[in-house]
Amino acid sequence: MPSSPAAQLPTIACFGEILWDVLPTGKQPGGAPFNVAVHLHQLGLPVRFISRVGEDEPGTELVDFVASKGVGTGLIQHDQTHRTGVVNANVDNASEVTYDIVQPVAWDYIEHDAAVEAAVATAAAFVFGSLGARQAGTRETLYRLLESAKLKVFDVNMRPPHYTREVVEHLLGRADMVKMNHHELAELLGWFGAEAEPAAAMPWLAQRFGLQAVCVTCGADGALLWTDNQLYRAPGVTVQVQDTIGSGDSFLAALLKGWLTGQPPGEALRFACATGALVATHRGATPSISEADVAQLLAAQAG
Repeated sequence: MPSSPAAQLPTIACFGEILWDVLPTGKQPGGAPFNVAVHLHQLGLPVRFISRVGEDEPGTELVDFVASKGVGTGLIQHDQTHRTGVVNANVDNASEVTYDIVQPVAWDYIEHDAAVEAAVATAAAFVFGSLGARQAGTRETLYRLLESAKLKVFDVNMRPPHYTREVVEHLLGRADMVKMNHHELAELLGWFGAEAEPAAAMPWLAQRFGLQAVCVTCGADGALLWTDNQLYRAPGVTVQVQDTIGSGDSFLAALLKGWLTGQPPGEALRFACATGALVATHRGATPSISEADVAQLLAAQAG
């Protein structure tokens, strides 16, 4: 029997936090790697999501939500000691959301086991961030998994005070592809005493850390991608913003799909920008969108 089209697509493992974003309008499921996983699934790629929740009602609700989005829950661990993650989000400025990220919580204690190891080792790409590495438990698991991961995709996602230069530099050194926003790029350059525009800084970072690709998002101004000694630019897509929660995560999901399925880098970057913009027209991090919705937005912009 021939395999299904989905079986021929690359599988991506996403590792790290899942939590409740507590907004003035109520709570919404969130966490960057979870958001990336949902959007990868919505864009048609098989996903394995690795995280941990508490043995509590919020944890049960989160697992149910993951299942409702079509993402497998078999690699979500259950913690009898620590509660499910919570983030208090301030959305007074819709274009620059700020967060109070409670700690410690269940996702700070993701354990290494045979199932998690196998999921990462057999995936075409492994997505992780700096927030998931804030505590020793999950950080040690992440470091072990990086030993067997294929394409290592570092979503920098620096949330003060939940990161250190030492950990971020270590993860940069282990990564193959890095995605960050322009504020994070400026902070990284400050660490190294380097002041440069992104077009010069990105190849410098790629060379210093041996990266295949460096991607920098610039909010409404679009994004930049450095790979194969070439800089690609994609303009921002003008939309009516509801909130930007999850926009960067959906951007990364779309960029990864393009990367792993052989789409030209410039086209993948443009599609990723449109995906992030489309998510920003909705409230919450994981609205239901499709490739057709993104294509329609791009067509409308072109018209």
